[in-house]
Amino acid sequence: MTKPTLCIGLPAQVAADCRVLVLGSMPGVASLHAAQYYAHPRNRFWPLMSALTGMDPRLAYVDRLQALQSAGVGLWDVIGQCERRGSLDTAIVRGSEVPNAVAELIDRLPALAAMACNGATAHAAFLRYIVPVLDERARSLPVWSLPSTSPANAAWPLPRLQVAWQPVADVLAG
Repeated sequence: MTKPTLCIGLPAQVAADCRVLVLGSMPGVASLHAAQYYAHPRNRFWPLMSALTGMDPRLAYVDRLQALQSAGVGLWDVIGQCERRGSLDTAIVRGSEVPNAVAELIDRLPALAAMACNGATAHAAFLRYIVPVLDERARSLPVWSLPSTSPANAAWPLPRLQVAWQPVADVLAG
């Protein structure tokens, strides 16, 4: 078995008027290498956000981030550092996780209306590390455990993901 690699996540990409905070677990190898969220070419995140917000998924990365933020969407990960063998969430070495300061970020987002966990691992990490330190306002916000956009989640094609992630679009439209 290969030795686990220390993975250090990406910085939060969140505007002050963020209404929906999308939280992943830890970026995969392709994303960390590119220093870009959802950089794997088969990840459906950017096409999904295009369907939900109308942003153009062909834009340059910095312009996609700006379009998401303009739509009210912020990006970060629950886990800021961990050891992992490869890209899969199942390869994260349990006990090596160091959470990001998500609760502190939420405190600085007065317009935040919901949080969307991109996959079951992100949701489980949110429950384990973040919920215990949330204040009363943050605990009252909806937290959705949504199906992962990862190519490893092949059972969920883009149209099915779009239906499952519709609450994000509903909050942004409302």
